[in-house]
Amino acid sequence: MTTRNVTLAITTILLFGLASCGDAKNKQNNEISTPEETETKKVNTPEIVEASFSDEMTGKVFNVYQQIRIALVNSNSEEVNLAAGNLAKSLTGERAEMNSMVMAMAETKDLEKQRELFSQFTGEVESLFKESISEGAIYKQFCPMAFEGKGGYWISNVEEIRNPYYGEKMLKCGKVTEIIN
Repeated sequence: MTTRNVTLAITTILLFGLASCGDAKNKQNNEISTPEETETKKVNTPEIVEASFSDEMTGKVFNVYQQIRIALVNSNSEEVNLAAGNLAKSLTGERAEMNSMVMAMAETKDLEKQRELFSQFTGEVESLFKESISEGAIYKQFCPMAFEGKGGYWISNVEEIRNPYYGEKMLKCGKVTEIIN
């Protein structure tokens, strides 16, 4: 294969990826708020499906997780710092590994590092959310292009894709892989 053919093939792949994942017009715009304020916002926003959990701690973790997700969608590392710091206060002692990931998110200003830690944290909290959901639904979503093509999952309280790994660059890149209820 000639250099020109390789270049053409790579360009075609990139254009296809951007065309399928590249709509960045709508930015999800939520501010960091308390879990109580988040609950109020959920009631007033029709696209958000209510989800309840069997224990209060998991409900708090889920609400602050959503705040971190939205801050990443908005590419706002300061909001990630604030929300992650709040989440660290909600985690109990037996969740030390989760707490260390959240503290690392709270302490770094590097948005890409925060996204990487968020992906790792998602892997840790997914089973907690699955085991504890008692009403409603949440959405496991996936972006195949995240992390240099390795892909990345996240859990959302909305079915509509708002990609925390690319923000405005590829806001709608991804798909729902599982509805958890």
